[in-house]
Amino acid sequence: MKKDIKKKIEELRKKIALHNKKYYVDNKPEIPDSAYDGLMDELKKLEEAHPEFISQDSPTQRVGGEALKEFKTVKHRVPMLSMDNTYSSEEIIEFDERVRKNLEVDKLGYVVELKIDGVSISLLYEKGRFICGATRGDGVKGDDVTLNLKTIKSLPLKLEFKKGISAPELFEARGEVYMPSRIFAGINEEKEELGEELFANPRNAAAGSLKLLDSSMVAARHLDMWIYGIGYIEGGEFKAQSEALDFLKDSGFPVNPHIKKCSSIKEVIEYCNQWQEKRRKLDYDIDGMVIKADSFSHQRALGETSKSPRWMIAYKFPAERKETVLEDILVQVGRTGTLTPVAVLRPIELAGSTVSRASLHNQDEIGRKDVRIGDHVLIEKAGEIIPQIVSVVKNKRNGAEKEFFMPKICPACGSAVKKLKNEVALRCENMSCPAQLKERIRHFASRDAMDIEGMGDSIVAQLVDNKMIKDYGDAYGLKHKEVADLDRMADKSAANLISAIEKSKSNTLNRLVYGLGIRHVGVRSAWILASRFKTLARLAETSMEELQGINEIGPVMAESIYNFFRTEENKKLIEKLKRNGVNTEERGVSSKSKDLEGKTFVVTGSMEGFSRNEIEELIRSRGGNASSSVSKNTDYVVAGKDPGSKFEKAKQSGVKIINEQEFKKLIAGAGRDI
Repeated sequence: MKKDIKKKIEELRKKIALHNKKYYVDNKPEIPDSAYDGLMDELKKLEEAHPEFISQDSPTQRVGGEALKEFKTVKHRVPMLSMDNTYSSEEIIEFDERVRKNLEVDKLGYVVELKIDGVSISLLYEKGRFICGATRGDGVKGDDVTLNLKTIKSLPLKLEFKKGISAPELFEARGEVYMPSRIFAGINEEKEELGEELFANPRNAAAGSLKLLDSSMVAARHLDMWIYGIGYIEGGEFKAQSEALDFLKDSGFPVNPHIKKCSSIKEVIEYCNQWQEKRRKLDYDIDGMVIKADSFSHQRALGETSKSPRWMIAYKFPAERKETVLEDILVQVGRTGTLTPVAVLRPIELAGSTVSRASLHNQDEIGRKDVRIGDHVLIEKAGEIIPQIVSVVKNKRNGAEKEFFMPKICPACGSAVKKLKNEVALRCENMSCPAQLKERIRHFASRDAMDIEGMGDSIVAQLVDNKMIKDYGDAYGLKHKEVADLDRMADKSAANLISAIEKSKSNTLNRLVYGLGIRHVGVRSAWILASRFKTLARLAETSMEELQGINEIGPVMAESIYNFFRTEENKKLIEKLKRNGVNTEERGVSSKSKDLEGKTFVVTGSMEGFSRNEIEELIRSRGGNASSSVSKNTDYVVAGKDPGSKFEKAKQSGVKIINEQEFKKLIAGAGRDI
């Protein structure tokens, strides 16, 4: 009996691994999501009933909740060297001439690969099973990030080799972990809503994610990877890089499809030039191309220096940069009190849009780049999205430039600012700070929170400046006459605003939880909390341990939630909301409106009748799940105008795509056959 169960478990793992590869690596799923989910459910139940058969390479073990205190150090079996860079066709030709001269050959074959702008990692396998993963570190040793790497769905936990090929005793694959552009944009959007410092670029975001001590938080970042080579192997031998890449792909690794074998350096240069133009069409960042001598015998003959191999080189794409003048530096105060310096630039057109401002992040960044008011500066868009100052054109200084230092008092309220432990940013901790108060009220009234139409920036500023409200709870005590007396208001607009405030009292609990402005809590985590605890009172009294045990709620967020509800000012504010009749309970979903239960939707593109978050909330209210990315579990993609990469992935994966009108029919119950 035990043997039969063990055999069944192994068969299920093998099937699931195969379909993971088909979906995440080959992009050619063979079974519907429901069938895949059935395999996973069966495996989970068998492992729960027979825990003696659980192993670390089981697909059920991908997302752990284990929080580490620190990372262990791992020594690489073969040093992970860096690469020399080239920046022009002429330098690529010089590299080719140098290599052919050292090898004493007239012609050489090359492999050209995309240079992924990510985080270098090594993956160690013993008899085909993944046992350890580490960052590059200093090239000799790196951090053991095994648990975090296991959350990446495209990473094979157990290798499957072609018939006749036995598993190497020890085998180390090397690659790059990256954050897809769509995920990066979403995370920064949420950070901006929370008043947190943004990630500078996708590489920075991927590196920060891999260094999180809680693997469940890493899983929520949806990292991915490409494998580009072999660092160490026992019990296997290859003649060329192209042969090794074929082996890696056949064994289940995600190998980038845009790799080309070239028979001449002219062909290499042509391929590099092609990708300089095409790179913006990818859903991940590349900052150049990697050129490698294909033959391993040639690689061994060329050898390496103490820092880099002589048989490979990187061609770095020139980033689109423009020069402008830094006219001023302003300090913004976010709703959580973070002080952020912002460069005011003479407007320029860059990568398709007008750029007039750029975040300078913090005082350390300003000092490192030696940025001064009045400087001529070079601007580029990090990750093709966020404007940033790359460097100062110091030879254009005339002596009139002014050094900038972050203020010691809050520019909005005059309170002393503090630098908290383990944080770079300065914070104003005055809960009555008008800048924070305005941002908190704007957030509370925003479309994704309490959706109070008419409470825009101008009205909020007047309400705070005129001391008509001291917190967002006071909004529910506003009277028609005092609102009508504000600038640019009249009887009708005042009546509309009072009506919108009254209407917001009956909003769902998840909107209220998001609107409270708890640090680190975004739209999705607010929905998770509301679904779990059902009432604000229950959420407020929960323990740190229970919060940390919730999937997608990591220790940092849990601590923030716990502390929020134990702050005296926040307790009084919640009581004020209750007294004013604001709903603080999750209303039950009627049996008639559970028609989307068990269905997963991804919303992409712009809609005419809804915002994206309105559609997602509607889906959740009908019992469905609204996800941010297309996966095996996706039942429908709701596509509006300009849907982007999610739409393309849905087409490639065979996921059902519906438009806005079809979605309306579906929720109305008239489109069951869609």
